[in-house]
Parts: sequence; C-alpha cells; structure tokens
Amino acid sequence: MSNTVLTAVAWPYANGPRHIGHVSGFGVPSDVFARYQRMAGNKVLMVSGTDEHGTPILVQAEKEGVSTRELADRYNRVINKDLADLGLSYDLFTRTTTRNHYAVVQELFRTLHRNGYLVPRTTTGAISPSTGRTLPDRYVEGTCPLCGYDGARGDQCDNCGNQLDPADLINPRSKINGETPKFVETEHFFLDLPALADALADWLKGRTDWRPNVLRFSLNLIADLRPRAMSRDIDWGVPIPLEGWADRGDKKLYVWFDAVIGYLSASIEWAHRTGNPDAWQEWWCDPQALSYYFMGKDNITFHSQIWPAELLGYDGKGAKGGSPGELGRLNLPTEVVSSEFLTMSGSKFSTSRGTVIYVRDFLAEYGPDALRYFISVAGPENQDTDFTWDEFVRRTNFELANEWGNLVNRSVSMAHKNFGAIPKPGTRSEADVELLRAAEGAFDTVGALLQRSRFKQAAGEAMRVVTLANRYISDMEPWKLGKSGTEEDRERQATVLHTALQVVSDANALLTPFLPHSAQQVHTALGGSGTWAAQPQIHEVTDDVLPGFAEPLVGAGLPEAGHSYPVIMGDYASEQAHWGRTEIAAGTELHKPTPLFTKLDPKLGETGPEWAPVNP
Repeated sequence: MSNTVLTAVAWPYANGPRHIGHVSGFGVPSDVFARYQRMAGNKVLMVSGTDEHGTPILVQAEKEGVSTRELADRYNRVINKDLADLGLSYDLFTRTTTRNHYAVVQELFRTLHRNGYLVPRTTTGAISPSTGRTLPDRYVEGTCPLCGYDGARGDQCDNCGNQLDPADLINPRSKINGETPKFVETEHFFLDLPALADALADWLKGRTDWRPNVLRFSLNLIADLRPRAMSRDIDWGVPIPLEGWADRGDKKLYVWFDAVIGYLSASIEWAHRTGNPDAWQEWWCDPQALSYYFMGKDNITFHSQIWPAELLGYDGKGAKGGSPGELGRLNLPTEVVSSEFLTMSGSKFSTSRGTVIYVRDFLAEYGPDALRYFISVAGPENQDTDFTWDEFVRRTNFELANEWGNLVNRSVSMAHKNFGAIPKPGTRSEADVELLRAAEGAFDTVGALLQRSRFKQAAGEAMRVVTLANRYISDMEPWKLGKSGTEEDRERQATVLHTALQVVSDANALLTPFLPHSAQQVHTALGGSGTWAAQPQIHEVTDDVLPGFAEPLVGAGLPEAGHSYPVIMGDYASEQAHWGRTEIAAGTELHKPTPLFTKLDPKLGETGPEWAPVNP
C-alpha cells in the first residue's frame, strides 16, 4: 500500500547564492529522502522556494544599489539553477513574492485573527539609530540573560534554546554595523503561543521517533512560551489583511510568519500548475498523509513551534477554540528532520565572514554526485561536522572511484570483452548465492534507514554491498576463467560475471537516491534505455495563480499579475527507478563503460582549489 508523503524543504533566503553549508542542511537530505520514497512507490510532493521578504533583502539591495524586487529576482534565478544542477527533485520550487503565496498567507492570518490567536499589543522594537530601519530579531546579538551565552540572537539563544526578544539581550548590538540598537514602542500582532501551549505540548509528546536532538530542543521550548510578534515595521513583505492595516506601507507580516506558510502555498500553486487545483488536499487534509520537514538546526523553533502553532490555531485547536478557515483542517508535521551545521575549519559557513564554498563553484569543478555523497556520508546529520578538502578527496577517491566506480567498470568491461552482452549464468555456487542474497536483503535494511532519515547508515549499508561485490570478484578471478578455453570454465566465467552484474544493478538502485546522475550512467552501461533517475527541470512561468478564495484580497496589496519567474518541476512519475531488484536479462547488449568518477589529485586535500584554498 502506497503512502502520501509531503517532503517540505526549508526555503533558502534570496539575498545571495547558496553555499554548501546550506544544501547540507535542507537540500541533499530532503532529496535523498524524496527519491527513496518515490522509488518505494509512494506519492511524493516535494516543495519549497526562495524566501524573499525581511530586512536582510532590503540591506543587500541597498548595498548593491538595486531595488528589493530586482535583487530577489536575480538571486531567485541563481538559486534555481544551483539547486536544479544539484539534482534536487522538486515537484515545485517557487518563491514567496507570488500572488498565490500572499493570498494563502493572508487567509491563514485572517483565520488565526478571527479565532483569537493573533492579537494586537504594544511592544518594544529595535531600530538602527543610523538608518531608522527596523532591525529583525536575528540581526540583533548580545548576551543571553538566562545562561550568559555571548552570541545569543534576538529571537532565541542557541546555547540554552530559550525564546528571547531583542530587548532581553544584555549589551545588544546590530549584526549589520555593530551599533547599539535604539528601542522604541510600536504596535504589532502577536501569536498567542501560551493559548496554544497545551495543544503544542500534546502534539510534541506524541513524537517518539524524531531525532533525539530535535525532539529534546523542541520540548524545551514549551516551558517558556510567550506571545510572539508576527508583524514588523518594514515596507517589504506581505500586507496585513485587516481594515486599517492593509494599506499601511510601514507594517508587514513577519518573514517567519509567511515563510513557513510557503509549504502550503507552494503545494497549492503546484496543484494549479499541474491542472488539478484541489490535488494539494491529498497531502494536507488527509489525516493519513505523512509530512517531513527538512532544515538546519537554527530553524527548528520555527518548524516545531511557530508553524505547528499556526496550524493548530487555524484549525481552532487551542485554548480559545475556533473553526478552520477556507482551506479546511490542515495536517501537522509528521517529523521535523533537522541537521546540525556543516562547518569549515571549525567555523559555521558564513558569506559575511568569507567562510564559504558556493554550490555553483563546487558543481562546476566536481559535479553534483560527489557533493551529494559527501553530505550523505560525512555531513552534519546528528552533530556539527567540519568540511575539509582532505576528507572530500578521500571519500571521492577511495569510496566513489576505487570502490563503486571500479566495481562498475571492471564488471561491465569484462562482460563486454568476453561476451559482448550480459552472459547467461550456469549453476550458481554457494558464494554466488550468498552475494546475491546479501544484495537483495540490503533493500530492506537501507530502505528502513532512509525511511527514518538515517542517511549516513543507509549510505554505509549500500556501500557494504559494493565492498562485498568487489571482494567476490577478487576471489572468483573471472579474468582467469576465460583463459583456459574449457567449456566448464567458460560457463563459470559467465556465471560469475552475471552474478557481479546483477549485484551492480542492485547496488545502483540502492545508491540512486544518493547518486542519481551516475545512477543513470550505470543504467545505460548495463544496457538499459530511457530514464532511470529523473532530473529536475527549470520552467519559466507567469505569476497568474490564485486560489479560489483569493478574490476578496485583490485590494490587500497582492503583487501585480504577469510577472515571470523560473520554477523547478520534474516528470518523476515516468522514471524507471524503483526500490527492489531488477532482474538483469541475459543477452542484453553491453557497451564499454566510461569512468563514473575521476580520481582527484591528493594535493587538493592539502591546498584546496584556488577559489576556496585551505588556510595555512
């Protein structure tokens, strides 16, 4: 029986190109998961887009001397290309500056407000004295008043996990220019988290199979829930859809209120763009549907607290009651799958600090699968992990080139040289049967690990099959069997090579979620035709999607219709990749293979490339 699986991927911020630290948290893990789910026969909807509101966009646009829209448009295209080139198989990768997104965000706001979970109150906001511009919570740093950690942000302390406000910080300072913020009174709408605390706690306590670090952090948040501002003093963002507020140029919704709603709005846009406007409901309104949210650890609070609170309040499930809005009852996350940080020389990847390796530079030099594999087997799944060129070279040379690439090359090459096609096997020996049984059994083992987002272990188990196959070929020595000229040895050679090729096919399926580009090469080398692992495509679309309830919102500041922008979509239903053994057919013509992976110069591990050198 197939499942309906939403793969909700964190929205990369559109104030610059993405670096490999970003895609290690949200990109590669989510795609490995989604590709496995599709191969297992499940109905997958993988959505995301560029997050384009908030002060950082304004700051970067001012720095570059362009409008906010121009900046968002430019980096939306850059990020689209990077993620498509990496092979991230989005059903829709869109953006937050669309008419559809504005309409869906405003629908959630109106219903939360009607149900009593968004309330106005006067608060203190941080202002830059030199520019007069509001400083977002995350752009104010200082010492945590609760644990004394110097480096706490204005929204939370990463050291103790507690929710904060910028005014709570000791010795606050602006991350933009280091100046001390000015705090002024201002009116905003607050999400009444205390009124949703019991419902949130009950939901979180039922999450027994999350990654321990994520669940522990999330449960700790419940102890200190306070109302949280969901609007900002800013002129760039989604308008507040209430009389007296909608036309105000100085008040917009908080970027983290609207960004998490993007998972829902992207699903609705996807449904419209694929010709079935109600299709999104399969993933959002069916209680049996599953939903997995992928992100870095700095975004846990927004996905295990803010977003579930918005959903609970929209459904009327908090202490104040209420009823669902136009969209009906919406599903809460099945799991929040958060990765730790990928660091570089012990420091978090940071564009502003120059600690950065851009995705586009990496792909141009080393291709997508080597990066995907490194993130999968050596990435920050459960703890911060330091990226080093030495480790990247070692993984590429010894695991991808020497182990996997060598297995494919010598198996196919020997069969091609001696038979020209997949040979017909004779009676199998115990060693043949044992290897085949191990390879077929790995589908259950690796599949169970991928289902639980245990990517390192899953990749390790898949590579274990590769190691067993290489050992088998070394032990059987099929290159010698063909030299005697006897019919018995000829048959044994055919049997060994057929066994090896079957395990290559099995291993290729096991590795497809991690290595979809090279998986297509192996499929072709084994005589296959057509698409084994589908790749995403970039399409140019027009901003013309509006859900049925949106008509009353035309006066609430929706973007003008007709703006064109790129989206990532893909025809994944037509791919041949599936989770399980595909029996290879004797007589299938083989072609001499080309190397899957090029070995890297060991010196690269010591120096790094010119564009990202190793610091002495």
